[in-house]
Amino acid sequence: MNDGKNSTRELLEHLQLEQLEVNLFRGASRDIGKPHVFGGQVLGQALLAASNTVEDRAAHSLHAYFLRAGDPEYPIVYNVDRSRDGNSFTVRRVVAIQHGRPIFNMAVSFQVEQPGVEHQLTAPDVPGPDEVGEAEPMPKEIMDNLPLKFQRWFRRRGPFDFRSVVPSDPLNPEKQPPYKNVWFRCRGEVPDDDCMHRVLLAYASDFHLIGTATLPHGLSYLKGNVRVASLDHALWIHRPPRVDEWLLYSCDSPISIGSRGLARGLIFDQSGKLIASTAQEGMIRLTDPDSA
Repeated sequence: MNDGKNSTRELLEHLQLEQLEVNLFRGASRDIGKPHVFGGQVLGQALLAASNTVEDRAAHSLHAYFLRAGDPEYPIVYNVDRSRDGNSFTVRRVVAIQHGRPIFNMAVSFQVEQPGVEHQLTAPDVPGPDEVGEAEPMPKEIMDNLPLKFQRWFRRRGPFDFRSVVPSDPLNPEKQPPYKNVWFRCRGEVPDDDCMHRVLLAYASDFHLIGTATLPHGLSYLKGNVRVASLDHALWIHRPPRVDEWLLYSCDSPISIGSRGLARGLIFDQSGKLIASTAQEGMIRLTDPDSA
């Protein structure tokens, strides 16, 4: 099994971009055991591409659409449009291109740090990450019977440590209310670079979110009874994040209808401060209607 600290270092290297021209960047793709490029990778690299064209202000929101599945065997080119440079706010538009076609587009807003009125919702009262503990590894007899791509996914010790407050069995999921709480943090060291912490937060925010919309139906891609794909993604960053410290991802899904599910998330630090908010709609298409 891969060491988590090495995985964090590899992820940091993988997210880096090569500048091809003014406003034009290229990023490597990565096979993490899924058939297509992980959406969080494209979110993170697109945010970094936009950030590379901005000075003296931090990204506070992004709104993205996944247009086509990415090919993990080929790099992705990111074209940044400098839409607006204002006194307080800056906006960038990013188009990710692969095989000559756009696979993703995103608008990002940056803001100069400014004071203002403050309020926030209270963090959920849930057990802490040490009380939850790490998930038990999947038994070998079950692992060996999974398709090879899923074996690669479950055997790897990824860059993030995810700890679900209420664990679920992906092979035999029970129907649950449409909400969940997951603690997460990077397993390895992250440079003291605010931009990279925001990029890594965008990367991690694509985990667990849309899956919340499948909980009431007892669906799982491992059972082969559903296909799930992200359609869009929104992230608002309220406070500077530290992804090398524990964060609580509190997700809910208010509705699923028309082969689409909507999920929302709030990300808190351990002191209860609200760090970020997310929203995502995804395709949820049954492959075995009798199983739902």
